Amino acid sequence: MEKKKEMLYHICKGAGSHACKNQYMYHFFVDPSAICDKTITITGKDVNHIKNVLRMKPGEEISVSTSESDAEYRCIVRELTDDAITCELAFIKEGTELPCKIYLYQGLPKSDKMELIIQKAVELGAFEIIPVEMKRCVMKLEPKKVDSKIARWQAISEAAAKQSKRTVIPEITKPMTYGEAVARASECTHKWVPYEMADGMTHTRELFESVKPGDSVAIFIGPEGGFEQTEIEKARNAGFEIITLGKRILRTETAGMVVLSNLMMMLDKG
Repeated sequence: MEKKKEMLYHICKGAGSHACKNQYMYHFFVDPSAICDKTITITGKDVNHIKNVLRMKPGEEISVSTSESDAEYRCIVRELTDDAITCELAFIKEGTELPCKIYLYQGLPKSDKMELIIQKAVELGAFEIIPVEMKRCVMKLEPKKVDSKIARWQAISEAAAKQSKRTVIPEITKPMTYGEAVARASECTHKWVPYEMADGMTHTRELFESVKPGDSVAIFIGPEGGFEQTEIEKARNAGFEIITLGKRILRTETAGMVVLSNLMMMLDKG
């Protein structure tokens, strides 16, 4: 198996010389402009977290991503001030992103289930998560609370991306109608709707196996009450594949994770 390519910039000496050996390190996101030659500068809310919560010292190692490219920058902390953390680049490592973009269209669930769904979807490699208002959704977001809800969901996405060492932070979009979601997903290479009334596991397996690097996959997950038949027909008429995930009825917070985990296992080479 071909080894992952690593562009080694071994500028780390002394305390930093073991950077390549460390199996786990804290991960942060910066703007691309924060990386200049072999110096990386972290600003914003992460400064307080690194300095006062993690109590990191010069010579310790962290990893950094820009959320705009699939690259992980391993670096050594050199200076900590009240406004910035200055780091020295040790080497650049291939990122952790899946070779295709997976869009999770999630029917709005009750309570705080969306927070769990976002956290786990990010860990499993979803590229973007789109809340969808479907006919059987119990949860209805008040217009005046949408922005604050999206901000919270996005913060959960960022935290999950850091924890799982993603090199991008998946975007959580504003909720859209089912019709808007179907139209938006129509350009994806693969469009799937897991449905409890569907059958044909052989066909589902074939669809999973047909996904190739560079493809895009749209996954539609119904809310607690499931899809209405008119929604299934709308998706089918738009060229979506109606698939089964097995004989058991899965909760809304489980179904998307089943699809994502299967895709991750098939696509994540290494």
